[in-house]
Amino acid sequence: MSALELIKAAKNASKSIGLLTSDQKNEVLKSVSVLLSERTQELLAANQVDIDNGQAVDMSKSLQDRLRLTEARIESLRVAIAELINIPDPIGETVRDITRPNGLHLKEVRVPFGVIGAIYEARPNVTIDIACMALKTGSAIILRGGSAAQNTNSVLVQILKDALSANNHNPEAVQSVDEFGRDGANAMMKAIGLIDVLIPRGSASLIHAVIEESKVPVIQTGDGVVHIFLDATAKEEYAISIVKNAKVQRPTVCNALETLLIHKDAVDRLLVPVLEELAKHDVIIHGDETVCKVFPKALPASNEDWATEYLSLELAVKVVDSFDDALEHIAQYSTSHTESIITEDKTNAERFLAEVDSAVVMVNASTRFTDGGEFGFGAEVGIATQKLHARGPMGLTELTSTKWLVRGQGQSRA
Repeated sequence: MSALELIKAAKNASKSIGLLTSDQKNEVLKSVSVLLSERTQELLAANQVDIDNGQAVDMSKSLQDRLRLTEARIESLRVAIAELINIPDPIGETVRDITRPNGLHLKEVRVPFGVIGAIYEARPNVTIDIACMALKTGSAIILRGGSAAQNTNSVLVQILKDALSANNHNPEAVQSVDEFGRDGANAMMKAIGLIDVLIPRGSASLIHAVIEESKVPVIQTGDGVVHIFLDATAKEEYAISIVKNAKVQRPTVCNALETLLIHKDAVDRLLVPVLEELAKHDVIIHGDETVCKVFPKALPASNEDWATEYLSLELAVKVVDSFDDALEHIAQYSTSHTESIITEDKTNAERFLAEVDSAVVMVNASTRFTDGGEFGFGAEVGIATQKLHARGPMGLTELTSTKWLVRGQGQSRA
């Protein structure tokens, strides 16, 4: 079958998938979880082939980390599926219910998208996460997981298909176009009328390429030039623990801290303790003139550093003269993903929440909480940084559309 034929098969299968009950969809997800457990060793073997291939072409360590599966990561996928099963099915949920003066009854309800496409790279967890979320919301899914994870994704896609077949549902509702390489991605981006929405996840270059080339509607997930601002009143305990967690806990993900801003009045109190703690974890500091003077281990920062998503144990650090200067810096360099302020000043906290224009804005919390699982969504599709339809961590609700049901008693419009 050609890539286009696979896409058409998914479109056809979406009709029956969209009519499944919540119980039927949950039984499919249970089967996926069981098969992940039963085929763990097969998965790990396939994943090791992908890792070896990546190392042979000098794949970056951050990509290797995203690509790697372990028994613990497979188990975490199963935990996410269990959470997804327990989350109420949004399909059929009433959004608005109106009775007009003429007696017409209008009801807006949530419905499946139909066919969802995902283009991503070196992220085998996305294969399971987005496919299970699509199935839970009654949609078919078409996957382009990239050549780096092709062996791993091949096993995962077969698990998804087998779970559908085991429950007597059409396995064509899950498709992969990986075998077609770039041509597969191009076919997805041109599949007007077949794919209802396309979601890219990966590097900034991949996301921007999909946005620019796709003729299918795209939900934009963004790269993360993520900021934390240590305000003048920030508690030292909060500053050290939150900054360390945001940078060190998992530096290769999009909600990891990339730029730290420090109010000039907090420099003497916070700069050295915070950066010394990061140094214990081998974080390389790129600092402005003040930072380099106070913390000699720092490397001089360039303007490019303020716009860099390192995805590694590197951090840009800048001292700002005022709260407003911090806001201006974030407005200039942020990718509208996640920003956090550490402060004891309630006025500044509320201003930060109101004035910072990002998908997720926090007070006294680690940016690592920008995550579907941490938000209680179970798995997540990605972090949407656009302003249309979905914004922030995308859960089941964000994978639905709506339609209006109108019931009358013979009314005609005058």
